[in-house]
Amino acid sequence: MFSSIRYSLSVTKLKFMATIKGSSFALRRLGVKVGEGSRIYTRSFSGEPWLVSIGDRVTVAPGVDFITHDASSWLLRDEKGRRYRYARITVGNDVFIGANAMILPGVRIGNRVIVAAGSVVNRSIPDNCVVGGVPARFLRTFDEYERRGLATFRSEADKRGKNFREQVDSIVDQMMAPEISVPAKARAVNGPEVP
Repeated sequence: MFSSIRYSLSVTKLKFMATIKGSSFALRRLGVKVGEGSRIYTRSFSGEPWLVSIGDRVTVAPGVDFITHDASSWLLRDEKGRRYRYARITVGNDVFIGANAMILPGVRIGNRVIVAAGSVVNRSIPDNCVVGGVPARFLRTFDEYERRGLATFRSEADKRGKNFREQVDSIVDQMMAPEISVPAKARAVNGPEVP
């Protein structure tokens, strides 16, 4: 009972420290290695935060889970007792991890990597990759993404306006995403015919 109270107090203290001194400071106090210039917007670092290492200039979006253990191993027992699996997670430099992604035990994410929102990363990712999906798979190189982004995304110099909202509104992309592919039968006004 006292350990759960102590844990609750430490979580409250860390939330307070994160508010006052920033999330990187609070995470370092938990044992997470956080590099310079990184922006961490999640607090989900499993029960073993000291097993997570994050490089320089990394952005971790809200809702990302770093899972450093395989809890299903508690089902495995023999004369030696329960089985445990803990593994480190390492994130390189210049990485973006999108909202609600899940990084599983033993994963190494290389340098110059983008992990798309909602991805489940169960394998290590080499340098210079953009990955996404469940499970995460290779989509393109970071170099390809960078070339396209520099050619088509709006720049700081394009912003106009006196405040943040006006500046964002001045560069917002007016193009909508293409429609998903829908079979012709499903496109019928009243839906597909029922036999």
